[in-house]
Amino acid sequence: MKDLLQLEDLRVFCLVVRKGGFAAAAEAMAASPAYVSKRIRVLEQCLDCRLLDRTTRRIAMTERGERIYQWAGKILQDVEQMSVEIGSAREQPRGIIRISSSFGFGRVHLAPALGELAGHYPELNIRFEVADCLIDLAQEGIDLDIRVGNEIAPQLLARKLADNRRILCAAPAYVARHGAPATLNALSRHNCLVIKERDHPFGVWRLTGPQGECSIRVQGALAANHGEVVHQWALQGHGIMLRSLWDVAGELERGELVRVLPDYYLQADIWAVYPEKLASSAKLRVCVEFIQQYFRRSRLA
Repeated sequence: MKDLLQLEDLRVFCLVVRKGGFAAAAEAMAASPAYVSKRIRVLEQCLDCRLLDRTTRRIAMTERGERIYQWAGKILQDVEQMSVEIGSAREQPRGIIRISSSFGFGRVHLAPALGELAGHYPELNIRFEVADCLIDLAQEGIDLDIRVGNEIAPQLLARKLADNRRILCAAPAYVARHGAPATLNALSRHNCLVIKERDHPFGVWRLTGPQGECSIRVQGALAANHGEVVHQWALQGHGIMLRSLWDVAGELERGELVRVLPDYYLQADIWAVYPEKLASSAKLRVCVEFIQQYFRRSRLA
């Protein structure tokens, strides 16, 4: 290269290609065709190669021109993204942000994270809501939903915050009385503690095992719409439950619960879900990044 590349020359070149000619590019830029021609000439001199074959009727990219067009598009996109992110970083997060999550995860893990977040950003007003049902973010005016589970509507944006699995477990007392199921189908003969939690179908456990994914319908004498209730029943020895590792890790370590059918699990990662791009909102971006770092420090991620 004879001289340093100019971003403006790359922009002009890409515009000429997209518009199909110098005159059309000049019109789109509100500039003269002579200016466009000069910028292309400077770029060709800088790169020491011909980019365009010109005729009286049309232009066509040379082989090198096609390669440089691809590179130019990527360079300009990266520069634009850099500008957006740096601009967002200069904004101090302030104002109201509405955050939601499920009861159990929200109380145990997210509430402490939001307490720290408020201490770091005093101009941020956090409104936290918990509910064990799927929330329509737009209808409820929620800016950020921290959810457990991998079923996310395609129109929503999301970032994974931590890995998580739901596992089958029960109290040692239950296993001593009823035995442990030897196969997945044997679950139908056991007392399963069923919960309707957020967007998961009631009484159906979708699990991944040695043969891949499968669904099994379960039932039992006790069911609830609150995960902590089911958790308490399991600790009391009333049946088998499907709960997240983040929720039962301590009790497994202490022997208060034991895993059942350890080859089976439900992948249910922890996600930040939001209706708009992070780069468009400083407070949203800061919240997501802070929560993700908090979970890493607390070994959730």
